[in-house]
Amino acid sequence: MKEDAKDQRYRAPALDKGLDILELLALEPSGMTRSEIVKAMGKSPSEIYRMLERLVARNYVSRSFEGDRYALSIKLFQLGSAFPPVRRLTTHVQPLMDDFAAQCMQSVHLVVPEMGQAHVIAQASSRSPWQFRLRVGAVLDLIGTSSGETLLAFQDDDQIAHMLSTGSDPAPMITPKITDDLSKIRTIGHRIGPSQQLVGVTDISVPIRSANDLVIAVLTCPFLPHAHVEGEGAVGKDLEATSELLIKAADLASTQ
Repeated sequence: MKEDAKDQRYRAPALDKGLDILELLALEPSGMTRSEIVKAMGKSPSEIYRMLERLVARNYVSRSFEGDRYALSIKLFQLGSAFPPVRRLTTHVQPLMDDFAAQCMQSVHLVVPEMGQAHVIAQASSRSPWQFRLRVGAVLDLIGTSSGETLLAFQDDDQIAHMLSTGSDPAPMITPKITDDLSKIRTIGHRIGPSQQLVGVTDISVPIRSANDLVIAVLTCPFLPHAHVEGEGAVGKDLEATSELLIKAADLASTQ
């Protein structure tokens, strides 16, 4: 996201370099050598060396046994997971997700908005070997995904504009079609429709509301019909029954 004049005025170069390293390593699961980091950031080797040493000392970055590669540690994940609102939400909703996955033999994930994007903060899967699931930590666009558009659908115009403006630069455009899609989701109360990313997957997205009736999260099931379902009462190949159970789970998540 592009910095405005106020952001530029209060720059802290050392902090910026550290954050740039963390953001760079977040895109490289196998890690990077120091020379690769230097080249990617366009900084001097001495600047990067000092910053890497501090990040390693504080356990934000781990160094390979051979000492030539650096990767993110799990510390940022631990800090994010300990954030009270996220912890309370996942602690409350996870059992409902587990029950849903067991009954429907479908996966389900919990999504919240943050900085102009939709973030997967919890997930549940059944024991079925055939399913599609999103990993915890996945980041989704607010426009063009079922979870993101369901989050947007229940916000007012000012809040939608704010949510989109805090993401990528430039902010995504709200086209007449998107406006119409958001209106339909709002009217129905949830979204059931083809995935906008994968052929053959039907997304079921249902909002979770806070005590003051604000939509704070979304439960999404990427529904895949099962050709063979074992067990009495299993609903793995019934889209309508699966939708009803997800709506019930979201209602329970919203009432406590």
